[in-house]
Amino acid sequence: MILIKDAIQQVKDNCKPLLKEVIKPIEKSGNYNLYKDIYATINMPPFRQSAMDGYAVHLHKDLNYTLVGEIKAGDNGNPILKPGDAVRIFTGSPVPDTANAIVIQENVSVKENILQTEGNIVSNQNIRPLGEQVTKGNLALPKGTKLTPAAIGYLTGLGITDVSVLKKPSIALVTTGNELIDAGQPLTYGKLYESNSKMLQNALYNLKFYDVTLHKIEDDFNKTYSILNTLINEKDVVIISGGISVGDYDFVGKALDALEVDTLFYKVKQKPGKPLFFGKKDQATIFALPGNPAAALTCFYIYVYTALQKLMNRDSIELPRIKAKSNSEFNKKGDRPQFLKAHYSNQSVTILEGQSSAMLQTFALSNALVFMPSTTDKININDQVEVIVLPI
Repeated sequence: MILIKDAIQQVKDNCKPLLKEVIKPIEKSGNYNLYKDIYATINMPPFRQSAMDGYAVHLHKDLNYTLVGEIKAGDNGNPILKPGDAVRIFTGSPVPDTANAIVIQENVSVKENILQTEGNIVSNQNIRPLGEQVTKGNLALPKGTKLTPAAIGYLTGLGITDVSVLKKPSIALVTTGNELIDAGQPLTYGKLYESNSKMLQNALYNLKFYDVTLHKIEDDFNKTYSILNTLINEKDVVIISGGISVGDYDFVGKALDALEVDTLFYKVKQKPGKPLFFGKKDQATIFALPGNPAAALTCFYIYVYTALQKLMNRDSIELPRIKAKSNSEFNKKGDRPQFLKAHYSNQSVTILEGQSSAMLQTFALSNALVFMPSTTDKININDQVEVIVLPI
């Protein structure tokens, strides 16, 4: 049985970035990372641009200017202004080459065609220079940049319609168990509605991983072997829920052995989620999670999340851990470190009732996990505890 810190390190060491290129339309590239540097093909802004509503002037020694025209956003005229001339101008409009300052409308008075300004005017004030954000041919965004809404807006403003991004992993979610049926079917005695696939699929969608397929395997060795063999050859990540223990009808471990999957660890000294498997074969990263729903989701956030971030070549690959004051008491049984379902708010955290690995009701009310190390037997009210903030 492996320690938590060693298990996490095994995941980090054995999940190598995919570094595969895929072209995405800019509007569908959110949360991807750039595969390569992007260079500007235009200046941004592509012309001298007014930063304010006001008047573009050709400076001279007097405070009065002659109003000779108007320039709206989208106009393509470039009137020649003599010293002492001014044009009405609006935010985003092109600034004439012969204008060297913009006076905001609040600082002028206009009578007929004479513009009277207040105070000193500084050269180039309120003018966005050509290429202020980026100049043509220069680096717009470096490779590896995560495409946030702001990044997408910026690149679109440069006229970019498609981007080269790092491919996200293809993922198979596999559930096992003859007792499991789909929601919506009649629930007969001895059957349970299968929930782990939808739970884990939604966790992946929440992290913007959408290349996800669902598969159900009966408790049969040959079927387990066949389906896992296909998925391991086709997918980047295979996540199995259930069937990894050593019962007479748990065939996942036996099938993985028969498939010659390299076992990097099996069983972690933790609660919940002790029967966790992590392995590799060829390009595939393989997790076999416990069948109990709360244990499966806990293992997903601690280990699978880290693997996915590493495959995407991201810098922050573990969920954030912070210190917070406990609003609750909790007594730990046994010597295994424990992940406790909790709710974090305003620098304090409440450990919730119902910590069973089979219970999702408490998890549904949680936004964090409190980590209780093996050296701690009891948490008291006002103790400082380690909190793992969940991405929900």
